[in-house]
Amino acid sequence: MIDLSALLIADTGQTARTITLVSKDNFDSWLSGQTPRARASVSAAQFGAKAAEMLIIPGDMADDWQVALGVADLADLTPWCLAPAAERLPEGLYRLAKASTPAAALGWLLAQHKFTRYKKADRHVGARVLLTPHVAHIADTVAQAEATAWVRDLVSTPANDMGPAALEAEAASLAAAHSATLTVTKGDALINDYPLIHAVGRAAHADHAPRLIELEWGNQKHPRVAIIGKGVCFDTGGLNLKTGSYMRLMKKDMGGAAHALALAGLVMRARLKVRLHLLIPAVENALGGHAFRPGDVLKSRAGLSVEIDNTDAEGRLVLADALTKAGEASPALILDFATLTGAARVALGPDLPALFTNDDVLAADLMVAARAQSDPLWRLPLYSGYTEMLKSDIADLVNAADGGMAGAITAALFLERFVVDDTSWAHFDTYAWHGAAKPGRPKGGEALGLRAAFALLKTRFSG
Repeated sequence: MIDLSALLIADTGQTARTITLVSKDNFDSWLSGQTPRARASVSAAQFGAKAAEMLIIPGDMADDWQVALGVADLADLTPWCLAPAAERLPEGLYRLAKASTPAAALGWLLAQHKFTRYKKADRHVGARVLLTPHVAHIADTVAQAEATAWVRDLVSTPANDMGPAALEAEAASLAAAHSATLTVTKGDALINDYPLIHAVGRAAHADHAPRLIELEWGNQKHPRVAIIGKGVCFDTGGLNLKTGSYMRLMKKDMGGAAHALALAGLVMRARLKVRLHLLIPAVENALGGHAFRPGDVLKSRAGLSVEIDNTDAEGRLVLADALTKAGEASPALILDFATLTGAARVALGPDLPALFTNDDVLAADLMVAARAQSDPLWRLPLYSGYTEMLKSDIADLVNAADGGMAGAITAALFLERFVVDDTSWAHFDTYAWHGAAKPGRPKGGEALGLRAAFALLKTRFSG
């Protein structure tokens, strides 16, 4: 992975190319201030300052040139406004003609990150380095870019190299980097204490044995914050087998775990005033003679019995035991991330995570953070009228409602049953994937909701 920290450095007057941001609103005034040669270049290229449109403008000397980059709105720059230039410009040093918001540098960094584990780059492209006057924001911008890149790489890695053991190894590396404590409960050791995690993962090969990965860090006197990530490293659907087209992307079903790991890393790197508890139930929902079945009744760590209506609703099962464990330590806040339901994608599409929470103040704070970070969320209701959809004739509840209606809501209501009363909790039903490339956001794994969640934690726990 490219060293992102080397791509954003303090502007101390180095020789650099200039990038001027131009919108349709200020295009005429900008053009009138250009030299005749520059205006001729603009005319020849038919440059009109459309968003992501870029033009190299020659100067008087052979190696003298500058860049014009179209943006949608100069007054509301997104983190991705510089990404088109970072993807296409030659290597070298660059600075903006006028300082923009520090967040604009995020896309500059991430546009240069590529997932190259299995494929060599077509050609060598040197680093494009951005000079910034916002020196105080460099470390935070780099940290968030690196966290996002880590999520992308984890989610894009196929299941043969990103099974439960590999997730454990990632957590172990994170723990070692921050002197945190790592605890792993694995295989048949799960049966009594984490029976739902065991049931979902027990059909997998021994090399992919289910496990609960826990990391703890921070001062015990600080408020306890639990971060939970769904780590279904591959989801066949179990005996309710997915079709080929739906199974094709199921390497990304550990996207919640990737978000949780990255968020925990950001928390520790920023040394927030929290007692952090990271929990990742890591499993493979495999087929086999030991696979759990539709109609089975399984006990949970919380003591509730769950009738299995659909083995493809497995993520909520492993999260249930993790939520119960987290709640036993009386946390001030629980955040969970999961690629949980297709229903959320039908409702909100791929780019907009569904947010569910039992705390209206937390919801409002998260929405403020999401807007500030250009990391959008959309709150959906924990509508209690739908709890009857989870009723079972023979158990405390079923794991999936019949009929498919309100699927994201009923999944969140299922999880809520395992959240201790009066505990502030938010659930992010995220897609963790880009199906089509955009500037700075290639096709593949993606962090959606990560920066909003971190901004919320920074606001509450910076000290």
